[in-house]
Amino acid sequence: MLADPIAENHAVLTQAEKTAVQEQLERLLASSYFSHSKRFPTFLRFVVQHALAGQGDMLKERTLGIEIFGRSPDYDTAADPIVRVTAAEIRKRIAQYYQEPGRENEIRVSLLSGSYVPHFQWPHPPEAHVEQAPAELHSLSEEPASEETSYRPSPSTRWSIAVVMLLAVVIASAALVLVWKSTQRSPFDFFWGPVLSSSDPVLFCIADQNMYSEIALRDASDPTHQSILKDNLSAVVMTDLTPIVKIAGLMQASGKKYSLKGEGLTNLTDLRNGPTVFVGAFDNAWTLRLTKPLRFHFGNNEDMTKLWISDASSSGPPAWVVDRTLQLKTNNYRDYGIVARFVDPNTGKLAIVAAGVARGGTIVAGEFLTDPANLDQLTKTAPKGSSKKNVEVVLSTEIIDGQPGSPKIEATYFW
Repeated sequence: MLADPIAENHAVLTQAEKTAVQEQLERLLASSYFSHSKRFPTFLRFVVQHALAGQGDMLKERTLGIEIFGRSPDYDTAADPIVRVTAAEIRKRIAQYYQEPGRENEIRVSLLSGSYVPHFQWPHPPEAHVEQAPAELHSLSEEPASEETSYRPSPSTRWSIAVVMLLAVVIASAALVLVWKSTQRSPFDFFWGPVLSSSDPVLFCIADQNMYSEIALRDASDPTHQSILKDNLSAVVMTDLTPIVKIAGLMQASGKKYSLKGEGLTNLTDLRNGPTVFVGAFDNAWTLRLTKPLRFHFGNNEDMTKLWISDASSSGPPAWVVDRTLQLKTNNYRDYGIVARFVDPNTGKLAIVAAGVARGGTIVAGEFLTDPANLDQLTKTAPKGSSKKNVEVVLSTEIIDGQPGSPKIEATYFW
């Protein structure tokens, strides 16, 4: 049984214990949860080293923003939550690391909620703790939940990657089965029940881009040799693959049959065969057509410099707007998305929408629809007896350095 983290960290560690913590830190940072990132290892190493040096009192949000992220001393922590978002993501990755089998006997490094001071837990209480350290927890304002773990597939975006990704779905589905069984089914049943109870297979209508380009093909007899050939590519946007994999994994875990088709190849007959999941907005004509009559729908100005979600019940200007100039210039902005489940009047079949104004919005739409905690928020706001009603939700998320945070519900509508 692990020793109490607060009790352990009130005591001064011996040099041997500090060395053990440092070794555990390097083991943690070498894992796949941290090795592909620069920001997260830098943050965690900084706070651990300062805690071991007895400098826990300097591990505050503003100080971390200045020292780690190069923010100015007077920066607005409320407007720039990069420290809180990063800490939340690190907590998530640490939890994932220690959930792996065989980690039970390792020293546990953790960031408790409400503090940036790391705590260290031994599988058994360490032998020597004598002096009391002056460290204490630093109160923080409530911080957002963790952002989606980044999914960074190969830069090659040929249409055939969608088929390859199905293999990843099979692997991911095994983990999703465990998650599915270990959580309350009611949030999932509330949203996905009508889809999963249907005897019809599910179609994924995904955005694709046709382009003429060059591809590098490897020689079968000598894979180190490449030939550059002209080819007509159908590309899939990488950020769209994240919600595709997540939702397809959910279908797989439920024993639901599904298929994928590019929006340019999808026709009305396809949509009449069963429920359809539409991924992407401004790059998916079907999404724009189907959501246009809904209360919440997508819009843009003529030169596409401003994209937004409109509320048909409001006569004022759109409240959820993405300025693409700001987006491209800073990579820090607030993104928005729509998730919906409704019966398409043209086909009589269920339509599921997971679409963002920009790319981050699509990612968090997929996260929202496959996370029981997020779906539970929806069930708590839903009117009684609305599990079979049409539903539409507007989401928002903070984009920091191009990475989306957690989804937040902006508005809901049931009919």
